[in-house]
Amino acid sequence: MKQLRPAVLAGIFVIAGVLSWAGARLWNAYGTLPGVPLAAPIVLAVIAVVLFATALSLRGRLKAQRERRPGAKGVEPLMAARAVVFGQASALVAALVAGMYGGVGVFLLTDSLDVPARRDQTWYAGGSVLAGAAVIAAALFLEHVLKLPDDEDPAKAQAAA
Repeated sequence: MKQLRPAVLAGIFVIAGVLSWAGARLWNAYGTLPGVPLAAPIVLAVIAVVLFATALSLRGRLKAQRERRPGAKGVEPLMAARAVVFGQASALVAALVAGMYGGVGVFLLTDSLDVPARRDQTWYAGGSVLAGAAVIAAALFLEHVLKLPDDEDPAKAQAAA
């Protein structure tokens, strides 16, 4: 399984941000811009906490497995693969959602903040960007915890033998 590249996540974030900023400008010009839900940053923050807790739990189990502690549960390969896929999918979606709300937030910030409802929406959008960044960081940490050691070069292994 390939590791997630932060550059890919940054690209998704930027593209989603630019497209949602342009969409917000267009929508605002021809209608009423829908609001940013307060639930967005909350849900993203919960996902970040779950990913981080999973990474810490698996790191402890892997350490116990390596030290061959009696009664250590260890981590089955299928469970590790599922955790990595969960982390990667969460990071990709978080980059998309954070970029989308980031673009809307930039539009709201540069438009008119004298309207109290728009000011609140800008805060929600900013919270979504921060919570999305937390999801990405937790997912990358989870991936780091479950990273397999690099395979040795067969020529080096044979030379050492």
